[in-house]
Amino acid sequence: MKLNWAERWVVNNPSRIFQQQVEIRLMKRMMPLAHGATILEVGCGRGAGAKLIRKVFQPSQLMILDLDFQMIQKAKTYLHPAEMEHMSLYVGDAVCLPFKTNSLDALFGFGFLHHVPDWRRALSEVARVLKIGGHYYIEELYPALYQNFITKRLLLHPAHDRFKSHDLRYALSKMDLDLKDAFELKNLGILGVATKLDH
Repeated sequence: MKLNWAERWVVNNPSRIFQQQVEIRLMKRMMPLAHGATILEVGCGRGAGAKLIRKVFQPSQLMILDLDFQMIQKAKTYLHPAEMEHMSLYVGDAVCLPFKTNSLDALFGFGFLHHVPDWRRALSEVARVLKIGGHYYIEELYPALYQNFITKRLLLHPAHDRFKSHDLRYALSKMDLDLKDAFELKNLGILGVATKLDH
């Protein structure tokens, strides 16, 4: 689901960039990656997360994907040409990722999953494209934050079958994604890393 005007403002303001700077360093502490990894960011928006992933994790290849063509266009102007070396931009849907099975070392999602109506299918795609031992770096919000009296009138989100903590944790385990480390506020959201198991 594409963002509406209000949520575009939320994710593109300076406080969001500061928040992501803190989160990406916490993610690295939770699960470092060897330099030279192949990484995908789903729901890249204007590219602020990609800029941080490139700086902190130093991948050899970084693919960034968004459902909204306008966001990909913004990323092309937000990111400096030097930052876009070894970076590929895609317009695509999280429920049908255009990448080979077992091809990625890591996948980053800064709050994309709660925007997907069929979030379980998107999660299965995350698991499919990761290599065995690959990592899913998660930042997600729970309905109390985006479906309360105020936010549900301003922000655009799917209304049905939304996940809370136990739903997300159960779905991760069903997809053979082992939540290795997490910081969670049970009713608000989670920041963590899940690793794909060899089943």
